[in-house]
Amino acid sequence: MTVLGIETSCDETAAAVVRGFNAPQILSNVIRSQIDEHTEFGGVVPEIAARAHIAVLDRIVAEAMAEAGVGFDDIDAVAATAGPGLIGGVIVGLMTAKAIAMAAGKPLLAINHLEGHALTPRLTDDLAFPYLLLLVSGGHTQFLLVKGVGDYERLGSTIDDAIGEAFDKTAKLLGLPYPGGPAVERMAREGDPKRFALPRPLLDRPGLDMSFAGLKTALRNATEKAQPVDEQTARDLCASFQRAVSDVLAHRTRTALALFAERFPDAEKVVVVAGGVAANSEIRAALDGACRNAGARFVAPPHRLCTDNAAMIAWAGIERLDIAARAGATLDDQSVAPRPRWPLDETSASLLGAGKKGAKV
Repeated sequence: MTVLGIETSCDETAAAVVRGFNAPQILSNVIRSQIDEHTEFGGVVPEIAARAHIAVLDRIVAEAMAEAGVGFDDIDAVAATAGPGLIGGVIVGLMTAKAIAMAAGKPLLAINHLEGHALTPRLTDDLAFPYLLLLVSGGHTQFLLVKGVGDYERLGSTIDDAIGEAFDKTAKLLGLPYPGGPAVERMAREGDPKRFALPRPLLDRPGLDMSFAGLKTALRNATEKAQPVDEQTARDLCASFQRAVSDVLAHRTRTALALFAERFPDAEKVVVVAGGVAANSEIRAALDGACRNAGARFVAPPHRLCTDNAAMIAWAGIERLDIAARAGATLDDQSVAPRPRWPLDETSASLLGAGKKGAKV
């Protein structure tokens, strides 16, 4: 199976071609970032993002196809992000994919962006189900059980800010450049994580829910008390903030592993971290340490596949094509509408017809 993937849910315009199921190959993975367009605003402006996708998507798709050495006759399907995300960008990518699929006579696969992240370790590490997923990005922070394609169970999530959002707001508070997450991480490398005593919210409560709004407020208060903030103080604030986030995630990961072991006593204990914030080195190290202490395996995709990309969308399409082929079903999502909100644990409905021979899903 060879699938063209398209991703436009936020501020990366991406196209990729992935081939194969048992021994998959990423034939191309072209990503065009919009950092320059949004830097002066300190964040992603939805209308600007959508216009930027329109301006370059055709060229990005052509580049991905050329790099992969394939034509439209060589692909089996077109997969595109149908949500969640900025609705303008999602519309651009999904409508473009529908047009390509219709013109080429290929099925269209509407993919949940979060499912792309969730299934990436099966592309990179040949991981078997089930496994525990920590999804950390600009808009999402949640623990999920990944029991199969389209079979996800949310165990806990942030009750306010997502981690990526908290990193961005921290950067803005300290006058750091956009994008905020990488800027905070760079500053934290030369900072003292023990200088400022920041809280670790909700750790005194059971369960897997998290909160980062209070941590953000505590950082603001610490910044105001430390005025004027010199370069070293800014580094120390970043380091203290990043350490607090890492501690929360490590603690919750240990709790999640205990629950996973209880639910799946015969399965290998595996924790996967996915999403843009998964590229943060200290967070990776904290999660790796928590897994080693719990006798669990830690899996993190390569950095280039942590941030938004189209290879993960193409791969999610291949996963679904494989299920449909084994069930004797036909997949085509031409009627699917873009969705700005689409929780990962609500994606299973799109596979309900795949168990019926000849069913069209």
